Amino acid sequence: MYFPEVKNHPDKYLQRCPESVKKWLKQLKSAGKILLLITSSHSDYCRLLCEHILGLRKRSLVVTPKKHQEKSDGKRNNFEEYFDIIITNALKPGFFSHTPNQRPFRTLENDEEQEALLSLDKPGWYSQGNAIQLCELLKKMTGKLDPKVVYFGDSMHSDIFPARHYSNWETVFILEELLGDKVAVPEEGESEPLEKKGKYEGDELKAPYSVSKQWGSFFMDRLPGLENAEEILVRTWSCKCISTYSTIAIPSLEAIADLPLDYRFTRFSPNRSATAGYYPSPPRAMLPSEESVTMK
Repeated sequence: MYFPEVKNHPDKYLQRCPESVKKWLKQLKSAGKILLLITSSHSDYCRLLCEHILGLRKRSLVVTPKKHQEKSDGKRNNFEEYFDIIITNALKPGFFSHTPNQRPFRTLENDEEQEALLSLDKPGWYSQGNAIQLCELLKKMTGKLDPKVVYFGDSMHSDIFPARHYSNWETVFILEELLGDKVAVPEEGESEPLEKKGKYEGDELKAPYSVSKQWGSFFMDRLPGLENAEEILVRTWSCKCISTYSTIAIPSLEAIADLPLDYRFTRFSPNRSATAGYYPSPPRAMLPSEESVTMK
């Protein structure tokens, strides 16, 4: 019942992409960057979501490489126009760890997977695949022997760890737990709140995502001290993974969409504080003067 329900009532379950993020995507493309969309969802579900979130697709139902770029409906921006390469049914994290023989790319026609490809020769819409052949295509498109990839993802298991570990890509972790950690009050005259409206119930903020009533803080643990010593604050395993495998961590794309494209972020590094890579600010639980991790 899940897919028919989302298809019939998308406004009930999906948030439209903010204009600031759409503008940011266009700026990246205008600056000569190659934009990729890599999802483990099948092409029909990806299209359903992206049409609603980013814009209507074009008339053509054939989505073999390049054909989807040939016709325009002349109305809203087609979501495909934001991306040079779209990969669906990527089956992450295997997309990053599998070889071309294990996981070849396939073309699509009417959302049905077609023959396996021996190589990836041009941008377009594909299914399955692997990071090795994708990187070869990026070399061809950029003319660089070692093109730099910045990969945005919201799953440590499927996105951030494998992209860094297997492909050595720069990784930006979109961490929803940072959304509820700090209340940002919009200045007078701002048209949109700085935090997503879904985080509010009436006039009251929901409990921060970073603190569970059962498990405590997502970022920090309190360990009992020896004998009468004070409790010790330590980073959780999840928190250590963030600083180990992420270049930076952000609450949402909206948080960086209005920044200049050449903005220099402070990245996570073993030589810096464990809070260095969080933008725009570290979780309150990791700040020494904050008592927000106290268990109740």
